[in-house]
Amino acid sequence: LANPKYRQQLQTTGASAVIVPPPFASEATLPRSVHGNPYAYYARVVALLNPPRPRPRGIHPSAVVCSEVPPSASIGENAVVGENVQLGENVTIYPGCVIGDGVSIGDDSVLYPNVVVYHACVIGNRAVIQASAVIGGDGFGFAREGERWIKIPQIGRVVIGDDVEVGANTSIDRGALDDTVIGDGVKLDN
Repeated sequence: LANPKYRQQLQTTGASAVIVPPPFASEATLPRSVHGNPYAYYARVVALLNPPRPRPRGIHPSAVVCSEVPPSASIGENAVVGENVQLGENVTIYPGCVIGDGVSIGDDSVLYPNVVVYHACVIGNRAVIQASAVIGGDGFGFAREGERWIKIPQIGRVVIGDDVEVGANTSIDRGALDDTVIGDGVKLDN
């Protein structure tokens, strides 16, 4: 019960147990956990009961890897890891990901299937990048010259902090001159 507007449902719910804040503890007749932040408590319970499926450590034979990889890392089927890539401990790269040259990915980060990380981008520790996200593609930069458009090279990088989650199909473009920076703890979606 994270929202008091559902208070009446404590009496009619078909649940086997509930999580309630202290003010509603006496109103629940079911087995209950009492916590000051029931929604966060629920998140922790669900995570405990549904741990992520671990990927096998090592490099799948179909992956193309041009950099050293820590033994604790997992590189999935048909993934590509470019040159001079720095991977932290326990990094998981799912099938079909493409990691460009000079990328840095911090410890315990997970890149789900088909993520693309362009050259020189930085991803912090414990980042979660959901499927098909694109990190570091060119921004939309063009200059008009007469009747045509000239592409402006985007020379910044994308720098993603620690504990960031990027949703599926999200694109984070590199900066035209400076880096695009996503700070620690940010959660964003498409």
